[in-house]
Amino acid sequence: MRPTTARWSHYRFRSVWQLPAPPATVFAVLARVEEYPRWWPQVREVTTAEGGDGRAGTARFRSLLPYDLVVTARERRRDEAAGVLEVAMSGDLDGWARWTLSARGGGTRALYEQEVEVRKPLMRRLALPGRPVFLANHALMMRSGRRGLTALLNGV
Repeated sequence: MRPTTARWSHYRFRSVWQLPAPPATVFAVLARVEEYPRWWPQVREVTTAEGGDGRAGTARFRSLLPYDLVVTARERRRDEAAGVLEVAMSGDLDGWARWTLSARGGGTRALYEQEVEVRKPLMRRLALPGRPVFLANHALMMRSGRRGLTALLNGV
């Protein structure tokens, strides 16, 4: 039995970043999502707003491939003591993303997890042949984000 398009459009990502600052410092930077475009080149634009049920906002991403992804994110969890930031996403990607921070040596281990269903029509049409390219594009974006955040934390 062949997977349905929906299964080919479903992604789970997991990245671990070792960062040169204590968890409280990293948490403070990651909690300021409106500033991500300053240090993460593929995060092109972020707008935030306070709603009746917490923080929400819209983000536009673009990596190596010639298309933008636009998502609306609504904060689900912000727990500095546990080192957890989590959002629910809708739009071109439907699902969730979460940072979990823990102390490691003199720095921070930042675990990024994301589970999404792609809703962007072009990506859904190209789900099967494009999957390896989409995965590589995401990996590139994550490497770039880690480098940018590390540089920011090092004061570069």
